[in-house]
Amino acid sequence: MRVIITGGTGLIGRPLAADLVQHGYEVIVLSRNPERATGLPPGVRVERWDARSAAGWGQLADGAQAIINLAGENIGGNRFLPDRWTPERKQRILESRQNAGKAVVEAVAQARIKPEVVIQMSGVDYYPPDNTRRMTEDSPGASTFLGNVVKEWEASTAPVEAMGVRRCVLRTGVVLTKAGGVLPRLALPYKLFVGGPIGSGKQPLPWVALDDVLAAIRFMIETPGARGVYNLVAPEQVTNAEFGQVLGRVLGRPSLLPAPAFAFRLAFGEVAALVLEGRFVQPKRVQEAGFQFQYPTLEAALRHLYSK
Repeated sequence: MRVIITGGTGLIGRPLAADLVQHGYEVIVLSRNPERATGLPPGVRVERWDARSAAGWGQLADGAQAIINLAGENIGGNRFLPDRWTPERKQRILESRQNAGKAVVEAVAQARIKPEVVIQMSGVDYYPPDNTRRMTEDSPGASTFLGNVVKEWEASTAPVEAMGVRRCVLRTGVVLTKAGGVLPRLALPYKLFVGGPIGSGKQPLPWVALDDVLAAIRFMIETPGARGVYNLVAPEQVTNAEFGQVLGRVLGRPSLLPAPAFAFRLAFGEVAALVLEGRFVQPKRVQEAGFQFQYPTLEAALRHLYSK
């Protein structure tokens, strides 16, 4: 049961590798810098790749059970404060996803025994910002920068379907983990007693617990009938203000001081859309397929995280 993970040293990749090893899988992580791929659990094998081709690793796809494509430059940057989307960063964000997908397709094409499934990670930024409508997998995509990036990311591995390989696309919301990503950035003002809604607070904030992301990926690997697009967000959808109220309650802090939208736009430019815009998203297809969320409510998810 060999599984190959691209982007396997990132926010989702590391815990995913550990989870799959725990469940009996042989895990291979692809990294451009294997010598820096530290902190992975025993039993995980690290192989070098150039993030744009199957050179040096493509033979591993032969007979693999799954390839999980997580690779792509971090949308918000790797620092605590988000990096601006300069034209150069936008190009890197897009090309990193296109190139990784092409590499996966190349490896599958070379495989004599094709992988059983390719799991393509994606995001709910596929959908247009909207404070009222509920988005399902059939809802139209956005023409925003992020919307177009997500469309290209999803399309990058689509050719494997013509090779007879099952493919699942997982559009995730904000993944809740204390290890990085959005949650530590949102939680810091609350820990300093200056937390509150961002902008109007009315913008939806679709979220999902990291444990549910890991379980859903295993579900896709192990469910032969699973294919196509799935919204991977918790059933309970909240606004930014509601998220802050729950976060403050869990941390024992007030949620009173709003952060004005203009300040975010002034400081971060276009990247401010990550927190000032949102959409309500329903996990319609994944629930219809029988997947059960371990943390369907925000308070349960946050209390679990902050009890550790």
